[in-house]
Amino acid sequence: MKVHWIALLIVIGAALIVPAVSAKVIEEKDGYVITTTNDYLFLSDISLLSSSTIIQGQTDIYTTYVPSGKTAFFPYLYWGSLPNSLSLTIRAPDSQLGPYYDSSDGIVDGRISLRITRSSGLAQGTWKSYVYGYQVTGSQSYSYSATAS
Repeated sequence: MKVHWIALLIVIGAALIVPAVSAKVIEEKDGYVITTTNDYLFLSDISLLSSSTIIQGQTDIYTTYVPSGKTAFFPYLYWGSLPNSLSLTIRAPDSQLGPYYDSSDGIVDGRISLRITRSSGLAQGTWKSYVYGYQVTGSQSYSYSATAS
Protein backbone atom coordinates (compact mmCIF):
# COMPACT_ATOMS: atom_id res chain seq x y z
CA MET A 1 0.00 0.00 0.00
CA LYS A 2 1.27 3.39 -0.94
CA VAL A 3 1.43 6.65 0.93
CA HIS A 4 -0.51 9.22 -1.03
CA TRP A 5 0.36 12.87 -0.51
CA ILE A 6 -3.13 13.94 -1.53
CA ALA A 7 -4.66 11.66 1.11
CA LEU A 8 -2.27 13.11 3.70
CA LEU A 9 -3.28 16.66 2.77
CA ILE A 10 -6.96 15.72 2.99
CA VAL A 11 -6.48 14.15 6.41
CA ILE A 12 -4.51 17.09 7.78
CA GLY A 13 -6.89 19.61 6.22
CA ALA A 14 -9.91 17.80 7.63
CA ALA A 15 -8.26 17.65 11.05
CA LEU A 16 -7.78 21.41 10.99
CA ILE A 17 -11.39 22.26 10.12
CA VAL A 18 -13.14 19.81 12.45
CA PRO A 19 -14.07 21.42 15.75
CA ALA A 20 -12.37 20.04 18.83
CA VAL A 21 -14.37 17.48 20.74
CA SER A 22 -13.46 16.45 24.25
CA ALA A 23 -12.48 12.82 24.68
CA LYS A 24 -15.42 10.52 25.26
CA VAL A 25 -15.08 7.02 26.69
CA ILE A 26 -16.76 4.67 24.24
CA GLU A 27 -15.72 1.32 25.71
CA GLU A 28 -13.86 -0.26 28.62
CA LYS A 29 -12.79 -3.87 28.21
CA ASP A 30 -10.07 -6.10 29.70
CA GLY A 31 -8.44 -3.10 31.36
CA TYR A 32 -8.38 -1.09 28.12
CA VAL A 33 -10.10 2.29 27.98
CA ILE A 34 -11.13 3.37 24.50
CA THR A 35 -11.77 7.07 24.01
CA THR A 36 -12.27 9.35 21.05
CA THR A 37 -9.44 11.69 20.22
CA ASN A 38 -8.53 14.54 17.92
CA ASP A 39 -4.84 14.02 18.63
CA TYR A 40 -3.39 13.78 15.12
CA LEU A 41 0.21 14.43 16.17
CA PHE A 42 1.21 10.90 15.20
CA LEU A 43 0.55 11.85 11.55
CA SER A 44 3.77 13.85 11.55
CA ASP A 45 5.43 10.57 10.54
CA ILE A 46 3.88 10.01 7.10
CA SER A 47 5.40 6.55 6.86
CA LEU A 48 2.65 5.49 9.26
CA LEU A 49 -0.12 6.50 6.82
CA SER A 50 -1.40 3.84 4.42
CA SER A 51 -3.95 4.46 1.69
CA SER A 52 -6.13 1.94 -0.07
CA THR A 53 -9.62 1.32 -1.43
CA ILE A 54 -12.31 -1.00 -0.12
CA ILE A 55 -15.66 -2.36 -1.34
CA GLN A 56 -18.81 -3.53 0.43
CA GLY A 57 -18.09 -6.52 2.68
CA GLN A 58 -14.30 -6.43 2.17
CA THR A 59 -11.88 -6.49 5.11
CA ASP A 60 -8.35 -5.07 4.97
CA ILE A 61 -5.95 -6.02 7.77
CA TYR A 62 -3.08 -3.89 9.09
CA THR A 63 -0.54 -4.98 11.69
CA THR A 64 1.32 -2.83 14.20
CA TYR A 65 3.98 -4.22 16.50
CA VAL A 66 3.64 -2.82 20.02
CA PRO A 67 6.79 -3.18 22.16
CA SER A 68 6.65 -3.48 25.95
CA GLY A 69 6.30 -0.31 27.99
CA LYS A 70 3.71 1.37 25.76
CA THR A 71 0.48 2.63 27.36
CA ALA A 72 -1.46 4.11 24.42
CA PHE A 73 -2.43 2.93 20.92
CA PHE A 74 -3.75 5.42 18.35
CA PRO A 75 -5.68 3.98 15.40
CA TYR A 76 -6.89 6.52 12.84
CA LEU A 77 -9.16 5.72 9.88
CA TYR A 78 -10.26 8.43 7.46
CA TRP A 79 -12.43 8.13 4.36
CA GLY A 80 -14.41 11.39 4.43
CA SER A 81 -17.29 10.21 2.21
CA LEU A 82 -20.42 10.37 4.34
CA PRO A 83 -22.68 8.23 2.15
CA ASN A 84 -20.25 5.32 2.69
CA SER A 85 -19.37 3.83 6.05
CA LEU A 86 -16.41 1.79 7.25
CA SER A 87 -15.84 0.08 10.58
CA LEU A 88 -12.69 -0.63 12.56
CA THR A 89 -12.00 -3.58 14.87
CA ILE A 90 -8.77 -3.85 16.84
CA ARG A 91 -7.34 -7.18 17.98
CA ALA A 92 -4.71 -6.80 20.65
CA PRO A 93 -2.78 -9.96 21.57
CA ASP A 94 -5.05 -10.34 24.62
CA SER A 95 -8.38 -8.78 23.60
CA GLN A 96 -10.71 -7.84 20.74
CA LEU A 97 -11.92 -4.23 20.78
CA GLY A 98 -14.78 -2.98 18.67
CA PRO A 99 -16.08 -2.84 16.07
CA TYR A 100 -16.15 0.94 16.00
CA TYR A 101 -18.13 3.00 13.52
CA ASP A 102 -18.12 6.58 12.25
CA SER A 103 -20.79 7.47 14.81
CA SER A 104 -18.80 5.99 17.76
CA ASP A 105 -17.47 9.44 18.67
CA GLY A 106 -20.88 11.09 18.34
CA ILE A 107 -19.95 12.86 15.09
CA VAL A 108 -20.54 11.43 11.62
CA ASP A 109 -17.58 12.83 9.69
CA GLY A 110 -16.00 9.97 7.72
CA ARG A 111 -13.35 9.15 10.32
CA ILE A 112 -12.68 6.95 13.32
CA SER A 113 -10.01 8.35 15.61
CA LEU A 114 -9.37 6.48 18.84
CA ARG A 115 -7.02 6.38 21.79
CA ILE A 116 -6.73 2.99 23.46
CA THR A 117 -5.00 3.06 26.84
CA ARG A 118 -4.25 0.69 29.69
CA SER A 119 -2.53 2.01 32.78
CA SER A 120 -0.69 -1.29 33.35
CA GLY A 121 0.64 -1.13 29.78
CA LEU A 122 -0.54 -2.39 26.42
CA ALA A 123 -0.16 -6.05 25.57
CA GLN A 124 3.17 -6.52 23.83
CA GLY A 125 3.08 -8.07 20.38
CA THR A 126 1.31 -7.72 17.07
CA TRP A 127 -1.90 -5.70 17.09
CA LYS A 128 -4.20 -6.22 14.12
CA SER A 129 -6.54 -3.57 12.76
CA TYR A 130 -9.46 -4.71 10.63
CA VAL A 131 -10.93 -2.10 8.29
CA TYR A 132 -14.30 -3.33 7.02
CA GLY A 133 -16.48 -1.99 4.18
CA TYR A 134 -19.62 -1.74 6.30
CA GLN A 135 -21.88 0.18 3.91
CA VAL A 136 -20.06 0.97 0.68
CA THR A 137 -21.50 1.77 -2.73
CA GLY A 138 -18.91 1.11 -5.44
CA SER A 139 -15.47 1.47 -3.90
CA GLN A 140 -14.21 3.80 -1.19
CA SER A 141 -10.69 5.15 -0.81
CA TYR A 142 -9.39 5.60 2.72
CA SER A 143 -6.27 6.26 4.77
CA TYR A 144 -5.25 4.35 7.88
CA SER A 145 -2.59 4.84 10.51
CA ALA A 146 -1.80 3.29 13.89
CA THR A 147 0.95 3.91 16.37
CA ALA A 148 1.73 3.18 20.01
CA SER A 149 3.30 5.45 22.58
